[in-house]
Amino acid sequence: MPQIAQIAATYASQIFWLLLTFGLVFFVIGLGMVPKIQGTVDLRDKQIADDLAAAERARAEADAREEAYRAKAEANRAEALKITQGAKAKATAESEKTLAKADAETAEQIGAAEARIKAATVKALSDIEAVAVDAAQDMVAKLSGAKVTQAQAANAVKAALANV
Repeated sequence: MPQIAQIAATYASQIFWLLLTFGLVFFVIGLGMVPKIQGTVDLRDKQIADDLAAAERARAEADAREEAYRAKAEANRAEALKITQGAKAKATAESEKTLAKADAETAEQIGAAEARIKAATVKALSDIEAVAVDAAQDMVAKLSGAKVTQAQAANAVKAALANV
């Protein structure tokens, strides 16, 4: 076979060109293009890391602002509660003062009314006794024809009213 016989003659030439091609590819791609690609990848990684760090700083700042906002809102809420309680206490005190004044006036009016009622009751009882004494004298005189003194009739009426 003539192809096999030519291998020995062309073998050294093929190995030379193979090494030359691989060497050329190695130097062009390996030493020329790979560092540029590696630089681009490193730059991209650095940019991503910087972006992540900036995002973390922004998140921390947002958390701090939110915490400050919550603290301020809580302080405002406490202040509003304090003001509300103060107003409530003031209104309660004023209401109690007004109520005490009204109670005093009502007690005074009730006392005056009770005094009037007592006076009217005493007067009515004395009037009833007088009328009862006159009526007793008249009834005894009409029914039995006997004459009763006013003192006797008054004693009889007092005894009858004491039993009632």
